[in-house]
Amino acid sequence: MKLCYDLRAGVAVRHVKVKPRCAVLTMLKRLDKIRFRGPRSRDDFPDLGESPPASDTECNDDVPPKPRAAPRDTEDVLRDPAGSGSPTMAAAVQDFQRSESERLSEVKGHLEIALLEKHFLQEELRKLREETNVDSLRQELERERSKRLDLEQKMNEVLRTRLEDSPPQPPRKQQSPSNNGTAEKQQQQKEVWSSRLQKWLYERFGVYIEDFRFQPEESTVETEEPLSAKRLTENMRRLKRGARPVTNFLRNLSALSNWHSVYTSAIAFIIYMNAAWHGWAIPMFLFLAILRLSLNYLIARGWRIQWSIVPEVSEPMEPPKEDLTVSEKFQLVLDVAQKAQNIFGKMADVLEKIKNLFMWVQPDSTRKLYICLWVAFIFSCVLPYKLMGFMMGVYAGIKFFIIDFLFKSCPKLRDKYDTPYIVWNSLPTDPQLKERTNATVSRRVQPVASRSSLATVPSGMSREDDAGRSHSTKKGPFHEIFNLPETERPLAVCENGWRCCLINRDRKMPTDYIRNGVLYVTENYLCFESSSSKSSASKKNKVIKLVDITDI
Repeated sequence: MKLCYDLRAGVAVRHVKVKPRCAVLTMLKRLDKIRFRGPRSRDDFPDLGESPPASDTECNDDVPPKPRAAPRDTEDVLRDPAGSGSPTMAAAVQDFQRSESERLSEVKGHLEIALLEKHFLQEELRKLREETNVDSLRQELERERSKRLDLEQKMNEVLRTRLEDSPPQPPRKQQSPSNNGTAEKQQQQKEVWSSRLQKWLYERFGVYIEDFRFQPEESTVETEEPLSAKRLTENMRRLKRGARPVTNFLRNLSALSNWHSVYTSAIAFIIYMNAAWHGWAIPMFLFLAILRLSLNYLIARGWRIQWSIVPEVSEPMEPPKEDLTVSEKFQLVLDVAQKAQNIFGKMADVLEKIKNLFMWVQPDSTRKLYICLWVAFIFSCVLPYKLMGFMMGVYAGIKFFIIDFLFKSCPKLRDKYDTPYIVWNSLPTDPQLKERTNATVSRRVQPVASRSSLATVPSGMSREDDAGRSHSTKKGPFHEIFNLPETERPLAVCENGWRCCLINRDRKMPTDYIRNGVLYVTENYLCFESSSSKSSASKKNKVIKLVDITDI
């Protein structure tokens, strides 16, 4: 806005010119571009007049608030210097003031909208950075870059060693510029083809080459389950179910060797001997294995086939078990523990016998094995393999179908002439070896101990009286506790007794079901002393005559 004064013939003529503010309009256009550059239309936002007023403190620090001109200053600028004006001029001035305030409020509204848009864009940028995991990608890029640098260094070292090892080449003759250009092109083409070939080979075989990279073996520690009666019972049942096919097969083979079914055993013997005579023993076994797998496949598909190569021997069925009481559950756990103990004991016996057989613990048995191995080695070096296979097949058939049947039917004949059976039974286990060494040591020490005991016995007292008096339990003399004659005393192997447990299966209460105590063995009795501290503990002691024991 500009005020002009014109003096004509002593009359002051006042003119008011209102120019459009180009700077304000340009600012408005830029703010419109900033605000409405998205797909949303201007109608989605409220009018500026309806927008809520905002204070200067809500603006961002990047955009400093513009100072507003006070109304008084504006009135001073627009005021007539003479102090008077026409009503038209006053109205124009008021309109201009109103339009100026509206424009200022509009600029303020656009600034607020631009600040909100900036805030929303910053939030979207932060979310995008969190989703894309820029840090992890940057770390992976750094790792790949380090790998590439290592590979480049290794390649440079390999090339350097090759250049050093290669003989020096004679100097090339200087060629013309045209020849140099063609040579460079050919060299570039070779490099391109070689790089393509390397890339193709890596894409095709790089995965397989990476599989042969040596890596340190990772040690994994398996967690052990705590002891549980339920878990122990379940594992024993699983072991029984898993070993059932093997035990059934071995039992059926034993039935075939024992001629349980005469017709089946005779047919099997004729077929096997015919196959062994013609050298078809191995193909026959392979065919039988294929046939068994085919039958298992049909059974798995739902076919009901009750056929076996060897005769079936039925095993006793266990009666179904209903709800068990506490004592019956306890008895079940004891039975499972007993089975586990027996199974582990048999396995330990087999392994210890094999170990003692090869370690010359019993030289007679190991010497027989040693001679048999030498004979087999000499025959394998002299005889052809076809003849050896024929001899082994025929001997295996005769041994399985005839010799084993005779030995099982005649135990005395087996004890005299079955060499493998005799050798195996004569092999000792580690506990048996320990007992033998203890027995030999006790035999050596016994004469010296007897002489010393005779020297310490006073005159007028026999050895029997001293031995009977020396053996007493914690609760009194031995013969008084068990109501036995004074001549009965524990044997030397159980002078202090064996800690044991008496199981009374007739009782249902857990307290009466099991009794802890000490077991003594005399020359004529088996004595059990209960460890109960009650006054009636003597009633719980047991005395059994050895003559009355029929089975252990």
